Amino acid sequence: MRRILSIDGGGIKGVFPASFLASIEDATGRNVSEYFDLIVGTSTGGIIALGLGMGMSAKDILNFYQDWGPSIFGGNRHFRFLRSLFRAKYDPLPLKKALTNVFGDRKLGESRKRLVIPSLNIETGEVHVWKTSHHPRLQRDYKCKVVEVALSTAAAPTFFPTYVADSGTPLIDGGMWANNPIAVATVEAIGILGWPANQIQILSLGCTTPLLDVNWGRSHSLGKFGWADKIANVFLVAQTFSAHGMALHLVKDRQQVTRISPLIASKRFELDSAREIPSLRGLGDFEARKALPDIRDIFFNAPVEEEFTPFHTL
Repeated sequence: MRRILSIDGGGIKGVFPASFLASIEDATGRNVSEYFDLIVGTSTGGIIALGLGMGMSAKDILNFYQDWGPSIFGGNRHFRFLRSLFRAKYDPLPLKKALTNVFGDRKLGESRKRLVIPSLNIETGEVHVWKTSHHPRLQRDYKCKVVEVALSTAAAPTFFPTYVADSGTPLIDGGMWANNPIAVATVEAIGILGWPANQIQILSLGCTTPLLDVNWGRSHSLGKFGWADKIANVFLVAQTFSAHGMALHLVKDRQQVTRISPLIASKRFELDSAREIPSLRGLGDFEARKALPDIRDIFFNAPVEEEFTPFHTL
């Protein structure tokens, strides 16, 4: 049985899946990456996936969020609001500094795990998916720097400016089309890697799921200003459920997919609310304690049987 880990985007809310996985590590005594054959992550989930691929423990990744989150999403609140009216809300340099501090000049080809990291080419509108060399056709991405991959998948519109890759390609957050990358993960496993549809188990971790305020939607005919602060959540929730549904259709049994992303009040956690790191950490630990008895035998009973050997190496 092949095991897949899929991690959603969500900015600082990535503390939730990082904490969840760190709690699993405390219980098993092993790095969680040892239990998975393929790891797929978008945006903040992409950063977590890259960290796991580079051999970091989930606890190390959680510490990364706690240590660097306040500076990445820092600055004067009033100034940030004025800046966001005309430019990206945050300067990308603190994020780049944080990522460089952790990954340095390491390349994607150094990953110990098969990785898939979505982003989007804003020039053409085409998807741009970073991948380790886990198929003979994947001949380029493994030479790229981990920091470059992370900055491109995390370049969330309005929060960070477009990231221009070394190749000159302008890239933005993969969450624009695959914030929940479970469908991407399932297609990669079955369509690219050729794993039988009945021989995969997927652990899909969200960054919490906000409840939608349905009253305004059914009671009002809203224009641009009415939708402005609501459309992002509607889009993200809709994409999450559609991707989950597609994955269920691709596998042979619904029991092959485990989704963990607790429902929370609308606007309880924002993508850049660094002050909520302690609460998100506590929530991740709580959900792991609840879930572990049911998922331990599925995902965490033993490390994967086959180590990843890339087709192309550095």
